Amino acid sequence: MSLSKLETNQAGVQKRSSKRVKIDWIQYQFLLPSLFLILLINLYPFLSGLLYSFKEGTLIKQGAFVGIDNYIALLQMSEFWHSLYFSAIFGLCSVVGSYLFGLAFALMLNQEVWGRGFFRVALLVPWIIPSIVSIVGWRWLIGDQSGLANQVIGWFGMAPINFLGTEEGAIFSVILIKIWRSFPFMMISLLAALQTINHDLYEAAQIDGAGRWKSFWYITVPSIKMISIVCWILMTIWCFNDFDTIWLLTEGGPANATENLIVLAYKYTFTKNNVGLGSAIAIISLIILMVLAWLLLKRQEKDE
Repeated sequence: MSLSKLETNQAGVQKRSSKRVKIDWIQYQFLLPSLFLILLINLYPFLSGLLYSFKEGTLIKQGAFVGIDNYIALLQMSEFWHSLYFSAIFGLCSVVGSYLFGLAFALMLNQEVWGRGFFRVALLVPWIIPSIVSIVGWRWLIGDQSGLANQVIGWFGMAPINFLGTEEGAIFSVILIKIWRSFPFMMISLLAALQTINHDLYEAAQIDGAGRWKSFWYITVPSIKMISIVCWILMTIWCFNDFDTIWLLTEGGPANATENLIVLAYKYTFTKNNVGLGSAIAIISLIILMVLAWLLLKRQEKDE
């Protein structure tokens, strides 16, 4: 082959290669409006909150730049550490409780039981009804000594219980109600995972002499592990950021016993009008959630 023909062939290959790597920018132009809205709704508030956390001032007027003084002040506040402790207890108990109840109901509904269709719908009610409706209903039940729960207790000659008036009672109540509101999400997610398991595995295990517990531990648990980790991540974020359950029930009381970081950030920002400390609390909450999500995702990658 002559040199001129070789150069011609190389030029043709380069021309075809340039055509192959040509990017169609039209599709990206269609995405620009949506991308702009996402950045406007999510990124701008985040950057604004991050900036406020390094300043002092109020909602009306920004103050001077103070650096990390707000974060240092938070670390020296017992109120912050108490809220962090309660957030951890509230999140841990709510995630574990909702997962156990959700798994139990999912295992039940995965069997051929009477009224399975009805129970699948009925057990979703706590998840689908608006939070304001469910919390008002719970306050009607346990809000004070004249609530329905105490009326029922009185029928048995027992003294009324102040569910939301004591620290222990309020903590127990908000965790219980959060579990009640959250377990349907766990249930429906785990039920979907259970229905993908091949029943031949259980039949083979039964032939080999494995009982129900071993079949559950060595077949069911590994099969639902991935979806369980995803549920734990989502539920941890939702519990840690839960504002409406606590605020509508107790407003963080009594004596700040049920005050989590989100309620504390709200109080400092909108009640005490200290935007710097409120924003710093929100940023710390975000960092904690990102670390927890990263750890769970790393665990998921390791299992895969």
